Amino acid sequence: MKSTDSPLQRFLFDCGTREAEASTALALLRVASGLMMLLGHGLPKLHNFAQLKGGWHVPDFFPFYFMSPQLSLVATLCAEVLAAGLLLLGLLTRPAAFLLSFTMVVAAFEVNAASAWFALPATGKELAVLYLIPGMVLLLSGAGAWSLDALIYRETKRRRW
Repeated sequence: MKSTDSPLQRFLFDCGTREAEASTALALLRVASGLMMLLGHGLPKLHNFAQLKGGWHVPDFFPFYFMSPQLSLVATLCAEVLAAGLLLLGLLTRPAAFLLSFTMVVAAFEVNAASAWFALPATGKELAVLYLIPGMVLLLSGAGAWSLDALIYRETKRRRW
């Protein structure tokens, strides 16, 4: 680590592994899950904001239950549009993966709490958990070498873990 790097810079931009095979797999995971979330969930919600804002679910736990339905929808859009876009780029990957994962936990275990785990077509809890898995992988691993995080945070010291 360079002496000018701050702990915040490392937290925000550390890309994790720089091995080619693992970085390629992480790039595929980032791009595929980010595109699917952005195109399949985020942009449709953004386009239908006016229809969705009045009846959007507000989480029923502190401090989120103080939010209005509109603010809850904006928070969901931040995860499904902004965080998904950041995952695509491999920029601020760990914070973006945390935001997306948190949103999927709320979707799976609160919004769709009464839904069956497995349903055809895949809806509710199953779909949210399927998006939660790549979010957790990217949160733990980082974006890999093929990301903007790797360009911003260039580590000079080899890790031992």
